[in-house]
Amino acid sequence: MDRPEDTSDFIAGSVSAGGAGQADGNEALLPAKPPRARVSDAPLEDDAAPAETAAAKLERKRDYLEGFLQQRPENAAEGEPGGALYESVIEALKDIFDPEIPVNIYDLGLIYGVDVTSEADVTITMTLTTPHCPVAETMPAEIEMRVMSLPGVRDAEVNVTWDPPWDPAKMSDEARLELGML
Repeated sequence: MDRPEDTSDFIAGSVSAGGAGQADGNEALLPAKPPRARVSDAPLEDDAAPAETAAAKLERKRDYLEGFLQQRPENAAEGEPGGALYESVIEALKDIFDPEIPVNIYDLGLIYGVDVTSEADVTITMTLTTPHCPVAETMPAEIEMRVMSLPGVRDAEVNVTWDPPWDPAKMSDEARLELGML
């Protein structure tokens, strides 16, 4: 406005119901709205590159997942996740099946926690499907015996809790697939 090359004045004013800014009868200069983005305006992928087939994509993802699952943490202590003793306890739990449901108790989501101390004492926190489960008295003892029989385990204790209660959302995808829920 102080420069001589400015030929128009911009006067700020209130925006009227019609959407144009006005002050003292002069129309304010508003910037133009940018154009809306549209999917049809997006650049197309390079047509020269061959499209990956669904089978090839599935195989690539499977290879990645298998490689990811095979990785073990470096320098993991025996009792930590990834450690040999911890993993052997998990494998032992996967060998114990619920008598009413053909899925192991680990994939069923009944195991809430596995703690292994540096002295090789194992504490398992678990629940059962219902408080009236027919194996409520025998299942914890079976788990203790199975875990205590593992090489390197000094003692095992199973704590049964009802909080939080078990529900089908705690099952692994493998268990859901086995039961036809996936």
